[in-house]
Amino acid sequence: MLPENDKFGPLEVHENEEYVNMSVDEYETIRLIDLEGYTQEECAVKMNVARTTVQGIYNIARQKLADVIVHGKNLVICGGNIELCDGTRKECSGGKCCQLKMQSIGE
Repeated sequence: MLPENDKFGPLEVHENEEYVNMSVDEYETIRLIDLEGYTQEECAVKMNVARTTVQGIYNIARQKLADVIVHGKNLVICGGNIELCDGTRKECSGGKCCQLKMQSIGE
């Protein structure tokens, strides 16, 4: 699922604002595991990658979130090597689908 909001940050404006870039695949692992309650195995199936790949993506995403929160940095969600579902799968209802298929990972 693509994020509805792709930029987050502290309320105060700083002169030298630092940004942390999070890829869409990192965002998706956070969404599926932490928000939706999926296991890493279930997340891997949903994203069409190995569980070990999900584990690596998830660890990087959590580290980035911690950096943003602890150091008051801005977060920008963009990029990544992803392919959105075309909506033709049986899991898709009414032409709306939030599944991502990973082709490969890379930054």
